Formats: sequence, C-alpha cells, structure tokens
Amino acid sequence: MLKAAIFDLDGTLTTSDAIHLQIWKQIFKSNGLAIDDAFFEENISGRQNDDIIAEYFPHLNAAERHQFGEDKEAIFFKLAAGQLKPLPGLFDLLDWIRVNQLKLALVTNAPRPTALFMLKALGLADAFDPIVIAGELPRAKPDPMAYRQALRRLEIKASQAVVFEDSPAGIQAALGADIPTVGLTTTHSAASLLKRGVSLAIDDFTDGRLLEHLGLFGQPQLEVPVCQERSSASVSPTLVPVW
Repeated sequence: MLKAAIFDLDGTLTTSDAIHLQIWKQIFKSNGLAIDDAFFEENISGRQNDDIIAEYFPHLNAAERHQFGEDKEAIFFKLAAGQLKPLPGLFDLLDWIRVNQLKLALVTNAPRPTALFMLKALGLADAFDPIVIAGELPRAKPDPMAYRQALRRLEIKASQAVVFEDSPAGIQAALGADIPTVGLTTTHSAASLLKRGVSLAIDDFTDGRLLEHLGLFGQPQLEVPVCQERSSASVSPTLVPVW
C-alpha cells in the first residue's frame, strides 16, 4: 500500500535548471572554461554544489569551496525571485495526496536556505515533512543515503513510497534506496529516464497516466479534486489548501 510520496525540488516541483545552467556557464567562463547544455545535463544537473566545485575546481580549499557555493546561491536568489512557478498539475496532485492521506516528503541536494526560499516562492513553505537536505548528510545524491533517511523519518518501507525525480543523480539515489521512481522530463528525455530505470516518465503532473500508475501501488483510485491550476505569484503560502 502506498503511504508516502517523496519529491525532489529542482526540475521536479519547478523548472529552475535553466537558471542554474545560466549561472554555471558564467562561473566556468569566468574561470577560463566553457560548458554546453549537454555537459550541464550529464555532469552538473541535480548534483550538490560542494561535489561539483570539488570536482571541477580542485585547487580551492574547503573554506573557498564553501564561499564559492554561497556566492553561487546568492546569484540564484536574485535571478529566481519572481520567476519560479510550479510544474503544471502539481497542486492537483498534492490535493490527491492529501485526500488519500499520504505522507509527503522532500529530498533535495539544494542547500537548506535555497530549498526553503524556493518552497516559499512556490507557496509550499509548510507542505513537506520531513525535508531532507542531502548536503547535511555524509553523502549527497547520487548516493541513496538521503532517500534512506527520508524512509526512516517517514517510518515506512521503500515499497510503500514513490519518488518523483528528474535528474540522473536523483534517480540513481532513489533507485539505490529501492524506491519506485517516476521521472519528470524537465531536464532529460523520456527515453533517457526510462533507460535509467524509472517506472514512468512524464512531462508534468497533468499526465493522464499518473494516477493510474500510482494505483498500481495499491492506492485507491480517486478523482483529483476539481480546482484551477494555481500560480506561485498569486498564491500565498498560508492559503495553499494542502496541509
């Protein structure tokens, strides 16, 4: 029986990868390097800042790496303010989750201040419990540690959860924790996600196959409550009828 839904943040709740791509391109350029979209998708998307910086800027010491990451996130805050919007169908799916009394968790490689900033911007400040920040653990995605931590805090088995992810690192982490995973094609093609092992690949949460797919986990089939898609700009965090 399905007892919980676990969401990634970047590329899953919202499409913010374009902003991160813009920032990382500028960072690499400033350091005499050039990256393209394909390099970003394969080597940076979904990974923790510390891991990226350590791999591509190994000459920096720990303090410099930390400041590097802080500066990068400060740029993200400025660029993302007012731009973040929920993926289509997200609020309807969250209503379905509420009606079915499922637990709801978030697992992200984003630093905690960034994650909380994004959730507030989306009108989801209080929607997820627990919020697992992979960077606060010994190993971040693609290691499965963060998803295993979520399972422990939810007090459920892997077979009782479903994960929503978009990046190769996140999918590897979720499947490494033995959790069935639905892939979002916001950053990678459906064929690529299916090849990596997701059970279903969807463009967004309006896909008509999604609720039927969730029903395969033993959850009763219920119609999604009729409501209009809400935008982050028009919904206050205190007014979202999710939790």
